[in-house]
Amino acid sequence: MKHIRKNVFKVNQAEFSSLAGVTQATVSRWENGGAPSLDEMKAIRLAAEKRNIEWDDRFFFEAPEVTA
Repeated sequence: MKHIRKNVFKVNQAEFSSLAGVTQATVSRWENGGAPSLDEMKAIRLAAEKRNIEWDDRFFFEAPEVTA
């Protein structure tokens, strides 16, 4: 989720929580291993679409490749 927030939306936790319609504590929980609900994932997808951000649902399930 941190990858989505930082690299896809390019926002801080407070901004991302507002986009997703959740609290900043919820975003923190997601970034520490918690999983968003289906409704929360739909809200994130909708926020991306509203901002013309190219979206792929795989962002939720696949960790980005880390290059050394």
